[in-house]
Amino acid sequence: MISAGDFRNGSTFEIDGNVVSVVEFQHVKPGKGAAFVRAKIKNVITGAVTERTFNPNDKYQEAFIERKEMQYLYNDGDLYYFMDNDTFEQIPINSSVLGNNFKFVKENMTCKVLSYKSSVFGVEPPLFVELLVTETEAGFKGDTATNATKPATLETGAQIRVPLFIEEGEKIRIDTRTGEYIERA
Repeated sequence: MISAGDFRNGSTFEIDGNVVSVVEFQHVKPGKGAAFVRAKIKNVITGAVTERTFNPNDKYQEAFIERKEMQYLYNDGDLYYFMDNDTFEQIPINSSVLGNNFKFVKENMTCKVLSYKSSVFGVEPPLFVELLVTETEAGFKGDTATNATKPATLETGAQIRVPLFIEEGEKIRIDTRTGEYIERA
């Protein structure tokens, strides 16, 4: 059990049948009345963020989120197959569970599969990936207005904006959280 007075950023617990994580918290001691805890909590399954106040003495059941490193193997329609690196067991994960940033993952990459009570609710790709540019327009000399970019298609099919000097066949590093070009690889 965890009490609201012991909340810390990243604490996970069950409330109203949902599993939530503390994003931000603040202990408030008003001049008049009892102290309380104001917290911004995020539903780990749906991603919805809400702000709520708690009595510091309220107790909640702690929730343990399992983050397991697994290798992405292949997809078959709406199912994406991942392999446990320890047991070599393969598990199918529905495409609805995968985040928007999964478009930067290619076969054989290691991802973190998030589950609660053996129910998978999310997949975290690596923070940075190196991918090949398969298609982009040629940059024009003199067309160098500040931070000029052009569209590029990567080997996974994802499309991002890259600087004008990037050419087809180059490997680039991408931040999967934002989907932005970082540097040449």
